[in-house]
Amino acid sequence: MTNGHERPRRRGKVAEPVQVYLERADRDRLERLAGQLGATKSDVLRRGLAALEQNLSDPATHPALRLIAIAERETAPPAGYDVAREHDRALIDAETATWQPRRGKRRAR
Repeated sequence: MTNGHERPRRRGKVAEPVQVYLERADRDRLERLAGQLGATKSDVLRRGLAALEQNLSDPATHPALRLIAIAERETAPPAGYDVAREHDRALIDAETATWQPRRGKRRAR
């Protein structure tokens, strides 16, 4: 004789129950997404976790890496110029590019 809550174990995947507390707006969102996708709430949460993980691990979508790409696109150094190795040269070149030629005559000593 078994209790009503006991079930025979299935081979393969074993799901682990997780309790999540949601505010009303999040609960409504979850139910709405489940309805739109024709999926269970659990499936929506699993898919959301997978999407979040992919978003965080994809270099193209990582916020810091996107900033680097933007900076490289806007201020890329000349070809054949490795700023990581030649950072002093990069700083010197950036500084001298802002210099203006002096106007007027130099004073004789």
